[in-house]
Parts: sequence; C-alpha cells; structure tokens
Amino acid sequence: MPLAGYGDRRGRPATGVHDELFVKALALRVGDQLGVLVAADALLIPREVASAAAERLETELKLSRAQLYLGATHTHCSLGAWGEGPVAEAFAGPFQPGARVWFADRIVTAVREALSDLRPAAVGHGRFAAPAFVRNRLVGALGRVDPEFSFLVVRRADGHPAVVGSFAAHATVLGGDVMLFSGDYPGAWQRAVEEATGGLALFLAGGVGSHSPVPGEKGFAGVERLGRALAAELFEHLPHVPLTNVVAFGLAGLEVTLPPLNWRVSDDLRLRPWLARRLLRPPERSFLQALRVGDVVWLSTPCDFSGELALDLKDTLRARGFDAVVTSFNGDYVGYVIPTRYYHLGGYEPRLMSFYGPYLPDYFAELLRDLALHLAGQ
Repeated sequence: MPLAGYGDRRGRPATGVHDELFVKALALRVGDQLGVLVAADALLIPREVASAAAERLETELKLSRAQLYLGATHTHCSLGAWGEGPVAEAFAGPFQPGARVWFADRIVTAVREALSDLRPAAVGHGRFAAPAFVRNRLVGALGRVDPEFSFLVVRRADGHPAVVGSFAAHATVLGGDVMLFSGDYPGAWQRAVEEATGGLALFLAGGVGSHSPVPGEKGFAGVERLGRALAAELFEHLPHVPLTNVVAFGLAGLEVTLPPLNWRVSDDLRLRPWLARRLLRPPERSFLQALRVGDVVWLSTPCDFSGELALDLKDTLRARGFDAVVTSFNGDYVGYVIPTRYYHLGGYEPRLMSFYGPYLPDYFAELLRDLALHLAGQ
C-alpha cells in the first residue's frame, strides 16, 4: 500500500511499519444524548470512507451522521490508495477500492466496540500553551499562531481513563523520504499518554492550516521528542483538572453548499470549472459540526483549517464564557481554508490548495460560529 501525504513519493508503496496506526473511538452519553468521537491515525478521512461508515452505522446502530465527530491526526505516513483522480492520487498513491472498504470497516468496528462498553464516568477539560512547538509556516512572524494544546479527560467509575488531545502543528516531522508507516508526533504523544495512564489516548489535528511543528530534531528522534514533550506538559496539568458527572452535552451538524471551484494558476488566471472538476473531483456539499461538553465547544472542519481563523473563533466563544477547540479532517476534504488576506500570495497553501476562492474562509467561520453559539444556548 502507498503512503498518503507527499507528492514526491510518486505513489510508491510503503517499505514497512515503524509504529502501528489506529482508529480509536470514544463514546459519550449524557441523558438521551449520544455522540462518538473517532480519531484516525491518517492523513485525513476521505469523504467516501466517512459516507460508507456513516451509512453502516445508521443502519446497524441507528447513529446519525451528526452523532459522529470524526477527525484525523494528519500524519503524512499513513494509509493511501483511497483517492480517485489526478490530485488525490498524486498525494495518496494509485487508487485501490479495497482501501476505502477496509478504512470504513475500521471506523465502524471502533464505534461499535466503544458503544458496547459504555460505563458511568466523569469528564473534565483543560488546555495549556505550547508555543515552542509550533510556528506559522506561511508568513512567519507576520502572522499569528495558535499555541494551545486542548484536551478532554474522561475517567470511568471503574478507573479506566481516556484523554482526547488536539494541537495545531502539522504532523510533518517526517518528510517524504520516509517510506514507513508511522503516526508521526501524534502517535508518539498517544503512546506516551497510554503508557503513563494505562488508558486510551486519541489525537485530533487542530487548526493546522499554515502551522508547522517545531520538533527540535529531525526524523524519528524529532517525532519522539515532540510527542513526549507535549505528553509531559499534559501530565503536569491532568491532576488539576476537575472532573464531574453532571455536564451539558450536545451535538449539531450542518450540511453546507460549497461555492464554485476557483482554482488559480495566478491571481488573474483560473482553470475553467469543468477542468478543475475533472482534476479535483470535488463535492458540491460538505459538513461542519459542533460538539459541546460542559463549557467547551469542539468544532470540526473538512479541510486544513487555519490556526489563525481558529483563534478568532476561540476569542468569540471566550467572550461569552466558553472555550472552543477547532479540529480538521472531519470526513471530507476541501483543501486549505486560510485567512482571505493571504489569498493573493503564491505558494502551496494560497495557490495550489485553496480550491474554492477567497470567500470560503469567512463563510465557514460564520457558520461555525453560529453552530457553536447554538450549542452554547446563545
């Protein structure tokens, strides 16, 4: 199977496994409200995979799409072969239909097992700043950085813990020269947390658009250094997080219509829509989601969502007494969504990967804000 993540691999198959990859699920039920967080050690969760898994879960377990909060770690050393078309296959290798079937089955299996193991529990939430480990790769010091590591803690009455973490640095410590399956630094973080707690650790990529990791070392040494440094900081905060079994809880999902493709060669030259559609094979609609646990609202997006845009959403919620966590790769992919003021720049994010033009960022941000305020009762 090819690795997904870097075009310079040219679809070559992986040569081995450095560390295991997982799909993990955490089921939460409060009263008659039920939701499941799903985190995959993957570049993203493709639309076809998410749809297939959601259809099976609705048929078999009566779960709606809005009850599934999907996310990926965004490791660039995970399963490929799930995408059709020139652009998808450039980043994920030649399409193999069985990859989608297998990936969707892993999601369904993880969700089914989580739902079969519901027990009484208490929850809490925390965050800490980790500015030394993330940078703005698009405009450097001219831009802003989201340095927050956010985490949700669930401890069952039988003592079994789970921690869900989210951070905005791209999982790109490992480059395209690495041909081994690996979870990159989110995998190292999960292993460190599970070793220390004896429980389950899930990682969801945050607003990773324009945000790169600062691991301090290259290769797998940097993976371990960054993952374990973030875990060590988490361990300093975990004992001080208050847990409660009385909590506000809810989910909301919104299917959104996407604007016409606006894929540019230069500021003044764009591909005709029919050609852009042939290359990208884009959806006409996508999905945004919000999950409230206590005074924290998690917001999911179908893209590399900008950490700078995430900061604005966090400010909006904090002004109203709530915290926000913004995550990416929620079961679809519509490219990079970065601040409109950067749209004129050249390069990978503003030019090659901004598929839908300069107005999608404000559109998504407004809808996410409305979803969050709806769940917050405001």
